[in-house]
Amino acid sequence: MKTNYLMSAEDVANELGISKGHAYKIIRQLNEELEKSGFIVVTGKIPKAFWEKKFYGYQTA
Repeated sequence: MKTNYLMSAEDVANELGISKGHAYKIIRQLNEELEKSGFIVVTGKIPKAFWEKKFYGYQTA
């Protein structure tokens, strides 16, 4: 069974109830933060663990 640990813009848009375009802006901001911290980023995707930490203050997995 394959576990997808990255969220796409569509996932972010669905989670927040926003447009896909706005979701890409949020992902871009989060990826810049990750890059400044020395992490490798995938354009247009965000790790679920980082997403949960930034938006909910904890990790669910």
